[in-house]
Amino acid sequence: MSKRKLSRQQRWRIEKIQAERARRAEQLDARDVDRLAAGEYGPEQRGRVIAHFGRTLDVAPEGGGDAVRCHLRANLEGLVTGDRVIWRAARDGSGVVVARAERDNVLERPDARGQLKPVAANIDQILIVFAVEPAPHANLIDRYLVAGEATGIAPVLVLNKIDLLPEDGGELRELLGRYEALGYPVVTTTTAREGGLAALLARLAGRTSVFVGQSGVGKSSLIDRLLPDEELRIGTLSKDSRKGTHTTTTARLYRLPASAGGELIDSPGIREFGLVHLDEQQVAEGFIEFHDHLGRCRFRDCRHRHEPGCALLAAVERGEIHPERFASYRRIVDTLDES
Repeated sequence: MSKRKLSRQQRWRIEKIQAERARRAEQLDARDVDRLAAGEYGPEQRGRVIAHFGRTLDVAPEGGGDAVRCHLRANLEGLVTGDRVIWRAARDGSGVVVARAERDNVLERPDARGQLKPVAANIDQILIVFAVEPAPHANLIDRYLVAGEATGIAPVLVLNKIDLLPEDGGELRELLGRYEALGYPVVTTTTAREGGLAALLARLAGRTSVFVGQSGVGKSSLIDRLLPDEELRIGTLSKDSRKGTHTTTTARLYRLPASAGGELIDSPGIREFGLVHLDEQQVAEGFIEFHDHLGRCRFRDCRHRHEPGCALLAAVERGEIHPERFASYRRIVDTLDES
């Protein structure tokens, strides 16, 4: 479908609106320059963005203390929660962000148009939460791992509700062992008994983390327990759906209690994590045991189905790749073909 042509008057109106927006931004920036010259802003200091609201954001000073509501210099765009910034405090208690430090990484998710949009930065680990009930499926875990690997941020598996786990662990314990053998950290937790969060707290200490996982696995319950003083974080909750009443999916960074340490970035928009933005090659790279075999197939365009000389199929036959993991990979790729 061809794009609709704009009339001269429509183009003029659009250009006028854009020019007005640019003028307002320049005036805002000019006021900052005047205030800086007049000594109304203090010296530059480091901080971290803990929440983002359009052209304003909350910045936590690096040395501690309450967050300060700051606005952005006009030449700064694309800041997200977790960004490290340089800012200056004003006499009236506000501030201005003047620069962004280099990012270690950025977590992106597709928007409604399928375009990747940054939602958080400088994350140490993605905690993939699943539970004894509803029973986890290996393919679902694999999908989250592939999505996590695509970000370049270390994934950690968190098995919740272990109070419901049989004493011998059953098939689920065997499944966990398979992922541990691949090198993935596995943490078990429960909110149903005293000390059930100890292993999780140890994993969170000193790190910036985000939680992802399907509905019903207890992410909200875990976060509520980890942040006991943040009752307004989600707002009024439905006891049945556990869905918040937020009208925004803006991510927010929370500092865990001093006894635990670490930081948690939470947002309803982050917790659901998909693969719609990945291609077949990226999916294959998301299976870490494939890495030594990718690029070694006889044919450069090998799709790892029935082609002769396929390095992945040969690795499965030799026992170097678990057949269920390879089957899971094939199911994921098939869903890409269907979309």
